[in-house]
Amino acid sequence: MGGPRGPFSMDGEPFQPRFPWWNGDLQTLRDTFRTDALPPDQGQRLPLDVGGGEQLLAKLDAPLSGAEPRGLVLLMHGLGGSSQRAGLRRMGDTLQRSGFAVLRLNMRGAGEGRALARGTYAANCNRDLLQVLRQARSLAAGRPLLGMGISLGGTKLLNALTSSALERRTAGLDPQAPLLDGLVTISTPVDLESCSRQIERPRNGLYQHWLLKRLVAQTLADPFGVTASERQALEGPLPTIRAFDAAITAPRWSYASVDDYYRQASPLWRLQDPRIRRQLPPALLIHAEDDPWVPVEPTRSLEALQDDRFQLLLTAKGGHNGFHGPGGCWTDQLTARWFQALLD
Repeated sequence: MGGPRGPFSMDGEPFQPRFPWWNGDLQTLRDTFRTDALPPDQGQRLPLDVGGGEQLLAKLDAPLSGAEPRGLVLLMHGLGGSSQRAGLRRMGDTLQRSGFAVLRLNMRGAGEGRALARGTYAANCNRDLLQVLRQARSLAAGRPLLGMGISLGGTKLLNALTSSALERRTAGLDPQAPLLDGLVTISTPVDLESCSRQIERPRNGLYQHWLLKRLVAQTLADPFGVTASERQALEGPLPTIRAFDAAITAPRWSYASVDDYYRQASPLWRLQDPRIRRQLPPALLIHAEDDPWVPVEPTRSLEALQDDRFQLLLTAKGGHNGFHGPGGCWTDQLTARWFQALLD
């Protein structure tokens, strides 16, 4: 486990997997095999405007204590996810029990918000997310606004936080004002090209098939319709995530090609620039070395850039957004403690 001391010391808190989730694949699949006992979803439905008469649906959850919230945490789902996914809801429940209000966002085309906006999201969807961050700051009502991104959700937040001044002005934001007061990401791809190669490995065939099935269904369910060429691609053989991104994601978000999309939507090169990295709030990036979906090497390449505000926490075990330990989900609990210590 690496990383300097930050808002609190992480020394002496190594992650240990619990039986029977011993390896990275079992950690990754645990939430598919087991369900956690969560309270009924009582989140307030909150449509957020993103321009052009379109909206993204968020769910707003109050602290479970009934007390005034310590802050508001924007929770971002990963690829093929939504505000209803068990892992995201469990994270939200942990944060609510720790005194935070939680805003669970459905990105464009995801979950219960499918009917509110045409198309689908991307790893860099600043034209939507910057609008959401402006409204989330208002919802925080003067309290701290924090961000937590699972997998690709973290990529979206990192891209938004390192966005250009022009993008921020277009979204009605002050380029000098902080977008978030703190950030945690878990199992987040910072380099899309290497992530694409990883998921295409033969040993990950079942994972890729599962992701593609969800992405194709999500895209075809668009009540605004799909183009003839998109439908032809979606109803034909799409063997890889790269093929989906080439046919759907890159052209929809005005990238010249899938390679152009992977390069521009990867936050790695921006995080390597000290001038851009200074735009980040205090941030903690958590990643397991045995993650079968997202390679750890691009994240590890940032180790030398760590300081009191930019931290990495690399663990030997944990899989992809797994981290199921003897006391429950270790990263859920760590995120809550990190946010609490940051505000203290």
